[in-house]
Amino acid sequence: MSICIVVIVLIGYVMALAGVRVIELAGLAPAPFCGMILADFGAKVIRVDRTKVAVSVDTQARGKQSVSLNLKSPEGVAVLKTLCIQSDVVLEPFRKGLLSMLGRSSEKLYAPLNLLADFAGGGLTCALGIVLALLERSRSGQGQIIDASMVEGAAYLGSFVWKSRSTGLWNRPRGQNLLDSGAPFYDTYRTADGKYMAVGAIEPQFYDQLIHGLGLKAADLPNQMSISDWPELKRTFTQVFAKKTQAEWSDIFDGTDACVTPVLPLDEAGLHPHNLQRRSFLSNAQGEVSPKPAPVLSRTPAQPSMSRDPFIGEHTHSVLEEYGFEPAKIEQLVSAGVVECNKAKARL
Repeated sequence: MSICIVVIVLIGYVMALAGVRVIELAGLAPAPFCGMILADFGAKVIRVDRTKVAVSVDTQARGKQSVSLNLKSPEGVAVLKTLCIQSDVVLEPFRKGLLSMLGRSSEKLYAPLNLLADFAGGGLTCALGIVLALLERSRSGQGQIIDASMVEGAAYLGSFVWKSRSTGLWNRPRGQNLLDSGAPFYDTYRTADGKYMAVGAIEPQFYDQLIHGLGLKAADLPNQMSISDWPELKRTFTQVFAKKTQAEWSDIFDGTDACVTPVLPLDEAGLHPHNLQRRSFLSNAQGEVSPKPAPVLSRTPAQPSMSRDPFIGEHTHSVLEEYGFEPAKIEQLVSAGVVECNKAKARL
């Protein structure tokens, strides 16, 4: 048997969004995530921070630069307008219309696990909208406003659920449907060591391997799709899973198509063999682990910055120079408190 290995070498490639300039007004959750996505794929993202703020709360600052502006002053607003006019994208996280009311304070705190609305429904759909608008601009030469509503984005993500109600797939009370833990073969189960295994064996061929791995016989069990028997079948699965540790179940189901996998904490997810093989997680200069950008493009893949996150105002001087401000004008703005320049200090 001959084995053909194809090696693709990327030499000097330019990322998909190279040359795109983005102004991101500092905020929480969706907008910072959207900005990170754009930066990962090559855009130059400049985050506009407030003055007199020591530490940024942006945990998605990878690859961004920081300019510190006093947006409560007319001069600061004028600087922001100059930056916006010379950029391709402006990201603002406030409610609709608030950007025109600069100087008023409005921040909203979010729950920690807000993946569905903030990040998927908000940040990711916003990034999609920006890329679509940039693509359309290449044909029309005109820009447009992307109104990314987290509520509408989350609802759009749930299109499958909305459409499935008419098919009978999602018409039962909460927790009793096929995909919301109602089905015993689509749920999580506690193991002997207090950990969990996730089960998603819907298709008959996968379900057969699940039953085999659990050491059960199909003839002794109710029919897989007999909904009235699901509670009994779930009790059986619960008792069986509780007899072995997570590691033991992982060894049993590894390499099978039973769709049974360990539920891992964040600090162990990157060490799973699948994620190691795919190199799904990255470590930055501070030793922090985070997921790599997705999707993976074959010719112009993302190349996220692995350097530390920017200090607030670290790039104020260099960015303003790039946008046409003379050094004397920058010094004047600094003296007036319109902008702040915070140079990175060497740690000896």
